[in-house]
Order: sequence, then C-alpha cells, then structure tokens
Amino acid sequence: MRVKICGITKPEQGQAIANLGATALGFICVSASPRYVTPEQIRLVVEQLTVTVDRVGVFADATVEAISHIVTAANLNVVQLHGNESPEFCTQLRQFLPEVEIIKALRVRTPDCLNQVFNYTAHIDTLLLDAYHPQILGGTGKTLDWFTLEQFNPNCPWLLAGGLTPDNILDALKLLQPNGIDLSSGVERSPGDKDLDKVAQLFSQLSEPLGA
Repeated sequence: MRVKICGITKPEQGQAIANLGATALGFICVSASPRYVTPEQIRLVVEQLTVTVDRVGVFADATVEAISHIVTAANLNVVQLHGNESPEFCTQLRQFLPEVEIIKALRVRTPDCLNQVFNYTAHIDTLLLDAYHPQILGGTGKTLDWFTLEQFNPNCPWLLAGGLTPDNILDALKLLQPNGIDLSSGVERSPGDKDLDKVAQLFSQLSEPLGA
C-alpha cells in the first residue's frame, strides 16, 4: 500500500520519513499554505534522499506552465491537483507532462460529491479523497465519513486522506480498501514540522494485521 506523508518542509525530516517506510513525500506548492515550500526548498529535500520515493508536488488552480516549471525545477515525478481543476485541465496537463503521474484530489462535502469522481478517472492516474473545509484545501485534520465510502470502488487507484492519524488508521482500513493513504497534520507537531515519533507509530500500526 502506498503511504504518502505530505507537507514536507525539512530535508532531514524528508530523509527520515522515507527511511521509516513512506513511499511518497508531498510538497505543498500553494503559496497561501503554512506548509508552502519553494522549488529550491523541495530540491534541498530531494537531493538528500538516499531511498527511492515518489516526489509529489501539490498544486491548486495553478496554470499548466507554472506546474511544469516547478516539476522540472524541483525534480518531481507526481503532480497532485487539489483545487477546482477540470477533467479537461487534467488532460491538458498530461500532454505537457506525459511521464508524470497525475493525482486529482476531491474534497468530499457530501456523499453526492462522489458522483463527480467518474468525470475524472479517464483523465488521471490516481484519485485522492480528502475532507471538505470551506477555507482550507488540505491538512485540516478533519476526517471523512468513512461509512459513506464502504462501497466506493472507482475504476482507478485511490488514496484516502483527511484527518488520518496513527490512532485511527487501522479503524479506517478495517472499513475501506484504498490503494494508499495520505497523512499530513496527523503526524505533525505544527504545520510543516513532522513528528517522527508519530510517523514511526504510524508504520508500527500499519504492520499490525487488520483482524487483530
């Protein structure tokens, strides 16, 4: 299962989290976010990595040109779209960045929001479901209503996000079968400052059998 730790800002923490078992590190490329990092800061993290992980740039309503520039400058191999990007925009971005994985995040406000998933699946590689917050795009600490997702089975891989922590991750995974999980605030001391003890606790929990 993919495990993405998002909101990385510090090179030493990126390396430590990768060593603990993360398969992807997420970097927030949205300037309004408290976890925002510049392409130069991302490269400082990426260049210190000694294990292979996905390097995910998180964008919200940026232009194709701006995303492409940052992907190249920061040596990213995955783009996560966390704004109001249309399926057509995803297709356009694919043409610019054919070798880069495209993740589209959808913030689930009500169960009806899941209906829009199928507008995207032909245009992206991976889906991410996050909790809805009226002012904040992600990293809110709010959880989704997992019970509304019990029958969720899109025709592409998907990641579960939204308020996941080492304490509740097994409860989520007993109900749902995502292809991966995405944590940010649930393993932090403060925005952008990861708590490595919590990250280690997460991987300890993930090593437990779900039936236990």
